[in-house]
Amino acid sequence: MKLYIVGFGPGNPDGMTLAARAAIERSELVVGYTAYTELMRKVFPEKEYLSTPMRGELERVRLALERAADGTVSLICSGDSEVYGLAGLALETAPDGADIEIVPGVTAALSGGALLGAPLGHDFAVISLSDLLTPWEKIEKRLICAAKGDFVTVLYNPSSKKRADGLARACNVLLKIKRPDTVCGLAKNVGRGGEETRILTLEELKDTAVDMFTTVFVGSSETKAVDGRMVTPRGYKNV
Repeated sequence: MKLYIVGFGPGNPDGMTLAARAAIERSELVVGYTAYTELMRKVFPEKEYLSTPMRGELERVRLALERAADGTVSLICSGDSEVYGLAGLALETAPDGADIEIVPGVTAALSGGALLGAPLGHDFAVISLSDLLTPWEKIEKRLICAAKGDFVTVLYNPSSKKRADGLARACNVLLKIKRPDTVCGLAKNVGRGGEETRILTLEELKDTAVDMFTTVFVGSSETKAVDGRMVTPRGYKNV
């Protein structure tokens, strides 16, 4: 048995780590969310694929574990395999002694941040706005703590068809603590077709429509716009 839990990065071949590519190449079967298997099929057309739809995570992990009993399988995750990925669920579900290797990938905070400039030059927090598995009350508490700590805050899953107001709600929470002119950034479709970035203020962000393929960056009190790029200084110039 061999199961790789692979973070394949933003989705383009150039965004994959060498370790992620090697793990998939060594696997006979690739298991993943339907949209992700279609992305990997373009890179590894010779592989066998199994997919499940959105919210089929537990079934996906069980399929991967069952098939890995007789061969080598890659269970793929976009971005990183741990950051909102399936590594934890796989380890919780697997039988004792299972041969599971976690292969990290480039998460959206890093790939999106690079497109925007250098927003993560100092301490930062990552918070998902999806309330499918986490109640909004807990998300709101985390937003408040991040704002009070003056962290740059990266927001995953900012909006969906059922949560069209998710980002606006989060911004209203942050605006109770942070300045309206706080520098923010959007990175959409990172590493895929239609890639876009935008720098704006927190006040402007509150009224901006985004989708699930957008990663949102809310700056700290020290984050600034430098020649159209988002930058959070580490403080080296002050030494």
